[in-house]
Amino acid sequence: MSIADQQAALDAVHDDPADLPVMRARFEHNGSPRYMLYAIKRLGLDREHGFHLDVRLVSDELEGGMETVEARLQDGDADLIDIDYISTARERSEGAAIVAIHPYGRTVGGLVALDDTDIEGLTDLPDHRIGVVRRLDKNWILTRAACREYHGFDPDVEATPVEAGSKVGLTELLYDGEVDAILQFWPIVPEITERGPYREVLPMAELVQRLSGTDDRLPISTFLTSESFLAEHPETVRRFRGAYRDVVDRLVAEDDLWEEIGETLMTYDDPAVVRAVRDGWRDMVVRDWNTETIEGMERLFDHLLEVAGADALGVDHVPEGTFRPEVEP
Repeated sequence: MSIADQQAALDAVHDDPADLPVMRARFEHNGSPRYMLYAIKRLGLDREHGFHLDVRLVSDELEGGMETVEARLQDGDADLIDIDYISTARERSEGAAIVAIHPYGRTVGGLVALDDTDIEGLTDLPDHRIGVVRRLDKNWILTRAACREYHGFDPDVEATPVEAGSKVGLTELLYDGEVDAILQFWPIVPEITERGPYREVLPMAELVQRLSGTDDRLPISTFLTSESFLAEHPETVRRFRGAYRDVVDRLVAEDDLWEEIGETLMTYDDPAVVRAVRDGWRDMVVRDWNTETIEGMERLFDHLLEVAGADALGVDHVPEGTFRPEVEP
């Protein structure tokens, strides 16, 4: 489904902001947060919590080496985006005034290949071409870290990563046979595997939990805003957090809501795919966080840094003030 078609569906549930404070949300057209954003607007949860969420979808291509949504936030054209916290740390260490204000979830992907592939796990990656959105993508970093930690090799050296530049381009690499496998974002995996002849060899969430050394579900992606928006509109940020918690509760409990989301925002009409995306979202999402959650995220970062190195991560530390579990008054 095109960006225009999905935006039209969102526009249909947009209301007049009137005198409510506005938060400009800019998210990728093929990312899973759009399901949550649509549900907030469809159910009127932003208005219920006393603010207006203005949702606009953008492409997932890179702008100046950054994801489009990240560029929007840093350019001052957005108040709310989501990216993985490694990218947040990387950009913040380079001077970007961005902060993580709430968790989203384990937004990693899966290693996908043809049904009859000879790739059965990480140890089979050497001498194969592996498609990635970019080499600094969290899925590739996790793969490199796990291979180095548990199997004694670096796939960045012994395999050939092929950068696609976007999630759409990544799927095309697989379909065109230009790579042996891809590390695709999780909501797109069911569309590929349910319609075959492909299978998910390994979900990256397994690597997250194994490398973190904890059973707690750790968010990889968080919601971000700018330092200036947080300072000037702390109450709006609080209200968003409340709306988010409410919509998570609804999306976890209500199957009918997912049927509507499938009809409105998904590019396929196969109920099996919609159910797979629904179940994957429920397994991925993180409703809230606390000090222990953030400590676990920092431990995972330290482990990835130790195993993969600063060159792979693009940063050697999580800068102070990156995570804001409580909105400042």
